[in-house]
Amino acid sequence: MKKTVCLLLTLALLLPVLAMADEVVNVFNWEDYIDESMLALFEEETGIKVNYMRFTDNEEMVISVESNPGAFDVVFPSEYMVERLMNKGLLSEINYDNIPNFKNIRDDLLNPAYDANNAHSVPYMWGTLGILYNKNLVDEADVHTWNVLWNEKYAGQILMMDSLRDTMAVALLLTTGDKSSVNSTDFTQLSAAAELLKQQKSAGLVKAYGLDEFKDKMVAGEGALAMVYSGDAEYAIELNEDLAYVVPDEGSNIWVDCAVIPASARNKENAEKFIDFLCRADVAAANVEEIGYCSPNKAAIELLGEDYQESSVMNPSDEVIARCEYYHDLDETWLNIYTTLYSEVLSTKVN
Repeated sequence: MKKTVCLLLTLALLLPVLAMADEVVNVFNWEDYIDESMLALFEEETGIKVNYMRFTDNEEMVISVESNPGAFDVVFPSEYMVERLMNKGLLSEINYDNIPNFKNIRDDLLNPAYDANNAHSVPYMWGTLGILYNKNLVDEADVHTWNVLWNEKYAGQILMMDSLRDTMAVALLLTTGDKSSVNSTDFTQLSAAAELLKQQKSAGLVKAYGLDEFKDKMVAGEGALAMVYSGDAEYAIELNEDLAYVVPDEGSNIWVDCAVIPASARNKENAEKFIDFLCRADVAAANVEEIGYCSPNKAAIELLGEDYQESSVMNPSDEVIARCEYYHDLDETWLNIYTTLYSEVLSTKVN
């Protein structure tokens, strides 16, 4: 899915154009992660041209930001990548005098552990990691623990994320009983987590490892249980009433995708205008309705109405949020250790 080479070639063509334009904002966002009619509305209201570019994963995004100084004014990393960009000195501090709509951001997402006082980042979308399950195939009593993914009753019907941090996090939560272990840098803990995942795979419990395709597989009845992000769960539940979503009792990850401004941004004031626009209630609500992820915007939640407000998937309770943990960035040494152990899991043969 990575398209780094093509992206760099595209940027090489774009940069001369961007340099000649006065009123522009160069936006770098995930695929399918905005209501594109909002881009036209921003242009109409401000007279600022939006040059909109897309990426498919955090690592690709960081490479592009580092390799192309001045190419981007607003970028949308996940919370642990905000840390990485900060540590590399690649982010500008945000002038909140220019973002009055920041007042709309939920209190429980302010001053996060990954960016004190939101000095460099504004929450854009957020959600949880949990289990999407088919109520006709799975006992509800089983799904309140991550152990259900090791339950032999569901052998061959379990869909596991092919995601190093997420899959290791689930095993760490089970082997340590500590929600903070999702950021473990203890080799003994990591080895035990990897061993648990190897046992799961070797026992033939896992039907497939994957990611984005799981929501459609669950809608089609091709699995009993799947690790998914809450936004994908909401999409699937809307299409199949037999599906439900839960964040297990041991805890999980709470993730936040943020708007940030690179230190090399050429149009910082325009970037802040764009971020302020995204924080406006009607715009934030339109984006949620288009892409189906959780809104960090209190005013938008009011506009979205009772169905959204009463959804435990889209609007999780304080109790659920309290047992979730942000991911933190790993230094190169620990990232290599995670990668090595996870590779061993994937290469484990089924008995």
